[in-house]
Amino acid sequence: MEYLWIILAVVIVWVVYVFNRFVSLRNRTVEAWADIEVQLKRRYDLIPNLVNSVKGYATHESSAFENVTKARSVAMGATGPTGAHAQAENMLSGALKSLFAVAEAYPDLKANQNFLALQNELSDTENKIQAARRFYNSNVRDLNISVESFPGNIVAGVFKFSKKEFFDLADNDVAQNPVEVKF
Repeated sequence: MEYLWIILAVVIVWVVYVFNRFVSLRNRTVEAWADIEVQLKRRYDLIPNLVNSVKGYATHESSAFENVTKARSVAMGATGPTGAHAQAENMLSGALKSLFAVAEAYPDLKANQNFLALQNELSDTENKIQAARRFYNSNVRDLNISVESFPGNIVAGVFKFSKKEFFDLADNDVAQNPVEVKF
């Protein structure tokens, strides 16, 4: 009978340990997603200033401005790390690329200090988004491995811990449209 109590105590301690590990992994994943949202908000806040800088030089390029504005609105409305949110962010990235392509046609704009500062700030923000996304995805990977691995999957099922989606921003444009170098 004494051995039974010892085994029961070990099982209880193990379940508590595994449960707490799942809570920790879930909370790190939520924190990592919050980091992504902070950087995305920073990006959304920069875009109107960038668009206004370009508008002053390229008034007849209204379709590029409308596309960026529309893509920004869609991306801001998307929530959570779902495929729809990633698709909205990809659409915004494409619209920003077209805006920078418009800016390339205006040498005065490319030399404008305000535009250059905004462009550098946006580039820095994009790098921070990539870092935050990698951090989030590594936390999701750890959580998903724990949820799927035996015997932890039993505890995960009992306490309703579930897998999370990765936040993938596929850059298909780069694969389909290689960068063209002109001299």
